[in-house]
Amino acid sequence: MKPLRSFLSGEPSVALFVDGPNVLREEFDVDLEDVRAAGEELGQLAVTRLYVDEHATPGLIQAAEAHGFEVTVTSGDVDVKLAVDATEFALANGLDVLAIASRDTDFKPVLEKAARNGIRTVAIAPGEYGRSDALQKAAHEAYTIEK
Repeated sequence: MKPLRSFLSGEPSVALFVDGPNVLREEFDVDLEDVRAAGEELGQLAVTRLYVDEHATPGLIQAAEAHGFEVTVTSGDVDVKLAVDATEFALANGLDVLAIASRDTDFKPVLEKAARNGIRTVAIAPGEYGRSDALQKAAHEAYTIEK
């Protein structure tokens, strides 16, 4: 079943899940606008989620919400919550594209599971030095945010 937004726009529906602690790091010089733009290049954003830990600043959370991100703050491991949510969303919502912005290979099984279920997968890396070769090889496509 295709999501209504995808059906109406003719574009693929995209779920963008962002691993905040691994993407929004000073050394990568990547901001929320860059990450959202990468997701928008893939189609119509159906969901845009940023996952952060309890140490995230109120300013980061406010900026994320201003850029249209749904923010999930975890008290435990960000990776586990993101992986479970992304897998559940991909398998239950008639999604066309699952995009994960991270440099962490923990998300490789998520991309593989989504791909086995007919969903196009994309690994978004925060710059050339933030790229995970394993994550990118698990995805149908790889995208590197360059400044």
